Amino acid sequence: MTSTDRVRAERRRVAAVTARGRSVEVDGHQFTVHSMPSASRSPEAPTYLLVHGIGASHRYYRRIQKRLALTGHTHSVDLPGFGGTRRPARALTVEEYGALLGRLLDQLAVPRVVVVGHSMGAQFVTELARQRPDAVSHLVLIGAVTDPRRATAVQQAMGLTRDVVKESPSGNLIVFQDYLECGPRWFSTELVPMLEYRTDLALREVRSPTLVVRGSDDPVSGSDWCAVLAAAAPHGQLLEVPGHRHLVHHSAAAQTAARIEEHVRQHPPVARPAP
Repeated sequence: MTSTDRVRAERRRVAAVTARGRSVEVDGHQFTVHSMPSASRSPEAPTYLLVHGIGASHRYYRRIQKRLALTGHTHSVDLPGFGGTRRPARALTVEEYGALLGRLLDQLAVPRVVVVGHSMGAQFVTELARQRPDAVSHLVLIGAVTDPRRATAVQQAMGLTRDVVKESPSGNLIVFQDYLECGPRWFSTELVPMLEYRTDLALREVRSPTLVVRGSDDPVSGSDWCAVLAAAAPHGQLLEVPGHRHLVHHSAAAQTAARIEEHVRQHPPVARPAP
């Protein structure tokens, strides 16, 4: 078997793997972590942490997780209150979710990760990078929210409604199932901190090289808003994927993953602060 044949066989093996899920308790909150080992044998292979948005779960990351597993180790999480995990007794702020993610990494014994967040998940990973610069080598924000010019529940609902009309059927099916599992009460509870959090201001305190990704037809995360985020972030870059919408990481998984990998290769992580 040639080296090319071995690479192809390894890629087929990874494509057939289903990420293994395990429940992890962090400060009394339940996470489910779905992990896939890397197909790469390089000791320099990065580790990716995938964080979903409000009402969602790890399920809409399955395609891109398999693609990223070709070059790195991957962990895709179900946050407390989502994806069938136990609901917290009270609303959690974006800052609290960020802190919990940092302590989750400590429990997983993962010293440094490339963090990828979608929609409200982009807020969570931004906060993680702000609080724990030592733990985040690179930051990736996909379909990030919330533009302060559109920070009302009605405006966000209108954007989501416009989005689902033209999303892929497979993406809509996953999201609808997750929304039903989350339930309207918990969704509404966490909507308040989502609308209040200023992702653009928090990025000014982040040190990690940042990639901002949006589908060119995304009605939730607008082009002007994403340009503002890329300008606020260190080494910020904006990627718009033509013809895709809010679930660009699902509908254009291979293309999005390739650009994430390129971002990691092009930008060396900021050196860790001296102890």
